[in-house]
Amino acid sequence: MLIPNWLKQRVYLTPHKTALTYNDESWTFKQVEEKSMTLARKLRANGLQSGDRIALLGPSNDEMVFIIHACMLLGLEIVMLNSRLTKKEIAWQVADSAASVVLVADELESSLSDLTTSTLSFPSIQSSDESTFEVEETWDSNRTITIMYTSGTTGFPKGVRQTANNHTSSALSSVLNLGLEENDVWLCSMPLFHISGFSILVRSVLYGMEVKLYDKFDAEKIYNDIQQGLVTRISVVSVTLDKILREFEKHGTVAHSSFKTMLAGGGPVPIDYLERAQTCGIPVLQTYGMTETSSQTATLSSQDAIRKIGSAGKPLFFNQIKINDTENSMENGEVYVRGPHVTPGYIGHVASQNPFIDGWLPTGDIGYFDDEGYLYIVDRRSDLIISGGENIYPAEIENVLSAHPLISEAGVCGKGDEHWGSVPIAFVVVTENVSEEALKVFCRERLAAYKAPKEFYFVEALPRNASNKLLRRELKEWVDSQ
Repeated sequence: MLIPNWLKQRVYLTPHKTALTYNDESWTFKQVEEKSMTLARKLRANGLQSGDRIALLGPSNDEMVFIIHACMLLGLEIVMLNSRLTKKEIAWQVADSAASVVLVADELESSLSDLTTSTLSFPSIQSSDESTFEVEETWDSNRTITIMYTSGTTGFPKGVRQTANNHTSSALSSVLNLGLEENDVWLCSMPLFHISGFSILVRSVLYGMEVKLYDKFDAEKIYNDIQQGLVTRISVVSVTLDKILREFEKHGTVAHSSFKTMLAGGGPVPIDYLERAQTCGIPVLQTYGMTETSSQTATLSSQDAIRKIGSAGKPLFFNQIKINDTENSMENGEVYVRGPHVTPGYIGHVASQNPFIDGWLPTGDIGYFDDEGYLYIVDRRSDLIISGGENIYPAEIENVLSAHPLISEAGVCGKGDEHWGSVPIAFVVVTENVSEEALKVFCRERLAAYKAPKEFYFVEALPRNASNKLLRRELKEWVDSQ
């Protein structure tokens, strides 16, 4: 199957529609193409050509968008580097990916001091000569567009291939669920190197939709955009959702009537947050996906947002999900997925590893289907706490703690125990002083005794990755270092 070159096809269809807004400046799809083509010719003049694999390290700004499109127009495979990693982590990923060169923003060059691979800074690209080349009008569906390294919950991270077909299928499945309107504007405050941010750029060119780009999350500005009707959709995770809700609660206002969707991913969202969002007039749709599935695999539909609160919905149109080794609804098991959005495999040190079992991708997540076929994600299998033979899911406890009026963030993990094998303990960020005993009482009233945290640690902040997803493995390291 051949897929049209996304940006070329979009410019052919709607050249004068707004594509991108950043810091009050806007560009049409035609203007994005012109800027990106200039950069693509400059990259070609630097010796790069179709099929080459490069790594990219930059902030989430307008220049980064143009460089991403330039790389795609030139036919490069882009290894998306996380700007929040250490020098050693970045050096390891660059070496593992065998990228020929690293394209890097000026302000991030110091992150590459451990590299042996050559680098090409954004300013030096801008000042380069141009060399003409023939732009491909169509792409092979199996062509690798991006490579993103998983956060690596165990061992070294894996470089995940994401093809033209993966990204296209993901975007099409999403629009069949969410719908599309002429005035849609998707606010992107997720990093562009992450699948949640990059997938918004893909949707933009496939749908002909404007993206309002933020270089970093800003709850107050986002509140204003939503409240004034300047954007219609946004992607969030639990912690950013909470911060936006606090702005609405502070002002005592509700979202503009044109606001349609807050897509919440990165793990289960506390029920308390979903109920607060209803009060603020914000439709929150929980979604489930991963790097290996090029964003969403299942998403709740807006009609079901209230009725199925806490669910990640049903598999999107082209996707399939099963709960492995279960026969009945409401049974917990590992979530397996398959479909055209699923990666064909990995690169680097795990290039030979087959990600599939009988055609299905095991996700490492625990979930269940209810009797109507709605998916509920319980937790990561690797985060499961087994205490005295009982399974305890940290997300369930975090859910309860997040409903406490004085707790702004909560993270739970297991700690070794001579008697029970492991017991749950909690790390909390509080807005006012509250005693450990008061929190224990609060939990005992809402949780079975074996699930209630045995210890509480009061911290300034919880460890999170670039997309604000809680890193429970780091909580475990904190426990081990006590």
